[in-house]
Amino acid sequence: MFTGEYPTTHQTLQAHHRLDSRIKTAATHLSEHGYKTIGFCNNPLVGILDNGLRQGFNTFYNYGGAVPSVPKSSSVLPKPINAVWEWYTQQLRKLSYPIQNAFAHSDFLFQLSLNPLFVPLWSKLANFKGNTARSLQDTFNYLQEMHRHHRDQQHFTFVNLMEPHLPYSPPDTFVDKYAPYFKEDREVRDFMRKYNSQAFRWLLPLEERWKKMEAAMLNDLYDAEVAYQDHLLAPVLEFLTREDVAENTLTIIAGDHGEGLGEHSFMGHSFVAYQELVHVPLMVKFPGEVAAGKRVAEAVSTRRIFHTMLDYAGIQIHETETQPATDVKQLNLLRTVQSNDPENELVFVEAYAPNTFLSMMETHTPQLIESFYCRLNRRAVVQKTEKLVRIDGVQDELFDLAKDPHELHDLATERTPVTKKLAGKLDAFMTQAFARRPDTWQTHHSLNLEEDENLMNQLRGLGYIE
Repeated sequence: MFTGEYPTTHQTLQAHHRLDSRIKTAATHLSEHGYKTIGFCNNPLVGILDNGLRQGFNTFYNYGGAVPSVPKSSSVLPKPINAVWEWYTQQLRKLSYPIQNAFAHSDFLFQLSLNPLFVPLWSKLANFKGNTARSLQDTFNYLQEMHRHHRDQQHFTFVNLMEPHLPYSPPDTFVDKYAPYFKEDREVRDFMRKYNSQAFRWLLPLEERWKKMEAAMLNDLYDAEVAYQDHLLAPVLEFLTREDVAENTLTIIAGDHGEGLGEHSFMGHSFVAYQELVHVPLMVKFPGEVAAGKRVAEAVSTRRIFHTMLDYAGIQIHETETQPATDVKQLNLLRTVQSNDPENELVFVEAYAPNTFLSMMETHTPQLIESFYCRLNRRAVVQKTEKLVRIDGVQDELFDLAKDPHELHDLATERTPVTKKLAGKLDAFMTQAFARRPDTWQTHHSLNLEEDENLMNQLRGLGYIE
């Protein structure tokens, strides 16, 4: 969404990775073209870690972490006291950010943080999920201020919400609606309280299926978290759909990933490329009445959010010595809405295993790593209703999403021609995505394959290299 590139190209794959400076984010492009850029972020992986994703933002508020940074206008303290408090929290942030970044680089610190004794400290006291209510209120206030007093100023606002993430603890009103049995069943409460403190299990493959009660509890509280976030988001959306605002505003709402709750024996949002993780909500409100109320069935990539924003801002990316050209006009999502999909409903998926979590598994559950292929990257290609899922070097699976949306029946051996066709498209994608990497942006875009042995072996096997 930030770069318009697939992971194999941008290579910001792990918590300790930093985006290559030659890859400009949408915020950077917009800022360079006169847009005021601001972020309201609840995600510590975006707002705290030194990964380059905040580049291009004039202002970036971070509601996650031990010492959040928030707008001065949201403070309830008197001005003199607020000024002192702001200075004090700035000093604390300078001290806390290096410490918090250390957890992305140190296996020991990461494993320590997953101890059930420490999970409540970082999940609540250190604001792991940020503060959805406060961030959305601040977003609402900012948008109103810009509309009332700065209508001539073009601006880009990024909001990142974390409410549906574990641990699940929505307000009672939403628990009562989506899990009415919760207060009356002690076994249910004990399970959820214990599970919320066992962060290691949030991404762990399942050796055994959930009991019926456990599966229902996780699904229902997840729904409650989503509903609570929708409730908080409503005033912002109502403002953005006002006629005098919507006429010159492009609004895009998307999930960056789904959540596994035991499907395919995995939890969380790592390791797999199945639909529960990659089929996410995407809603676009184009300026004016363009395509109002239209529902699009075609599969598209969320990376095209990047192209859609830049095209509406009138920004094109031309080839330079360090960056290949990107046709943002061609990949604007409006083309698909107008029944002229430029990619012919062809979408690629990549899932890279998180190294910090793998280190934890090697210590505590090494037997699961091999049986669930946890070290191997997953990829997939979707074209219309056909989907091929690949575990690198192990197997390809084929699914008919129209008849089998939960991907339970592998058709790879039954539909060999389709499997070969999609496998060929995935192989071609890998070659192209690799060629776009910053280290390969040379005079003739020659491939520097030595840095990725796994991909090199696959391309050798396909006959692309010797």
